[in-house]
Amino acid sequence: MKIIIVDDDKLVATSLKMIVESDKDIEVLAIGNSGEEAIKLFDEYKPDVLLMDIRMDGLSGLDAGEEILNKNKDAKILYLTTFNDEEYIDKALSIGAKGYIIKQDFEGIVPSLKTVFEGNMVFGKEVTEKIVAMSKVKADTDVERDVKSSGEAFAELTSLELEIVKCVARGENNKEIATSLCLSEGTVRNYLSNILAKLDIRDRTNLAIFYLNNK
Repeated sequence: MKIIIVDDDKLVATSLKMIVESDKDIEVLAIGNSGEEAIKLFDEYKPDVLLMDIRMDGLSGLDAGEEILNKNKDAKILYLTTFNDEEYIDKALSIGAKGYIIKQDFEGIVPSLKTVFEGNMVFGKEVTEKIVAMSKVKADTDVERDVKSSGEAFAELTSLELEIVKCVARGENNKEIATSLCLSEGTVRNYLSNILAKLDIRDRTNLAIFYLNNK
């Protein structure tokens, strides 16, 4: 696995390099210290995973990640930060980041990188709790949505549609879903449109959250 590390604290970035390269399967291609460098380095190296901080001088990690993902839909970005603010988490999810973990959990960095590399999503325990709380608040305050119990949440879906939902919740993109379920990407897109309409959910990020809350 080839990765790039971006953190505005040069000492932290160097320490992270030492931590992740203690695993023989991980190679750090480059280190950056700003959002602008993240974009430049990603374009240059096309890493398997970009490990990036959020709060940085100039362009933030979230804004840099959004720009990268707008140009590279399959980019795998894992945020590593000291901040678990709901606003940051919500934006990370909305732009399509693969993960969000807290810096204090040093032992979880390498396993999280491997999870993201495999195409799955990963969130630290504190972050997961925030996501669940945020999604429950949204569901409670959304007057247009009928609240469904866990047993009824996916009753309208076929078994294949439910498998697609599970793939989305694991962070798989349309190509990966198509491969694992022996479908075409166009068919997957059509199924996803039907699933979102059936569940009255606006996008795949909220679909993943809804599944994790109701599985």
